Amino acid sequence: MDLISGFQEVTRRMLVARGVRSEMLDVAGQRLHHYELKGSGKGPPVLMVHGLGGAANGFARLFFGLAKRFERVLAVDLPGHGFSPEYCLGPACVRGQYEMLVEYYRKVVGGPAFVVGNSLGGAMSVQLASEHPEWVRALGLVAPAGADVGHERIREVLQSFDVQTAEQSRALTRRLFHRPPWVMMLFANALRGLYNTPAVRALSADALATGEYLKPEVLKALAMPVLFIWGGSEKLLPHQSLDFFRSHLPAHARLRVVEEFGHIPHVERPDELLSELVQFADASGL
Repeated sequence: MDLISGFQEVTRRMLVARGVRSEMLDVAGQRLHHYELKGSGKGPPVLMVHGLGGAANGFARLFFGLAKRFERVLAVDLPGHGFSPEYCLGPACVRGQYEMLVEYYRKVVGGPAFVVGNSLGGAMSVQLASEHPEWVRALGLVAPAGADVGHERIREVLQSFDVQTAEQSRALTRRLFHRPPWVMMLFANALRGLYNTPAVRALSADALATGEYLKPEVLKALAMPVLFIWGGSEKLLPHQSLDFFRSHLPAHARLRVVEEFGHIPHVERPDELLSELVQFADASGL
């Protein structure tokens, strides 16, 4: 077991020891790993969807705070991420990952939920809310991908995940965080296996080949409560993404630019992100 796999397993065991269920499921012929925690709150279920190269473990420090406010907290490892085995679902890899999310939702979540997506998971969450609005009681977008900001800008973002050296790994780590943890910079060489997986390569190649982005009319039509969070220290996605979402999200969407948030605040500043999510839930009557 390598260093990163060992750290992932330690995180999983810590969650399980505190009452979170870790389970492998058969979903439409694909093995998927997910976490589930029964909550004590009256709010609807919460489903958290990670981004490219991420994992359900990234949400570890949100589970227990959310469980105090909502009835159930869930996070899934998409194919080839976290503890879920590789699977691309044919030539359209991004669409295949999305379809696995749909099947997981149908099998596990079942009813209306507060869906929170980060990065690529944010783009997929928008699509889920658009195609299955009856499932999405409210939508939380944390540094979502999917903005049409030009092919070359997206190419540069995706190419940054093609990590071959320790220095490239450190460069990507700096882009993901407001202030990168020293331990991640120290073990940058080990992180190459996390950033440059077969799933990440396949998804990046597919995204570049298809050039599909979120359509303005899809965003404008979102009828459920929407929270959009962007980091004041966002360094991975181009700033034009913020302009795109500002221009096309519906008027009722709550837009927040939060200082000292980077691209993955659920990892770096979970308490502050939890506060943003709960305040939004309270204001939206969840």
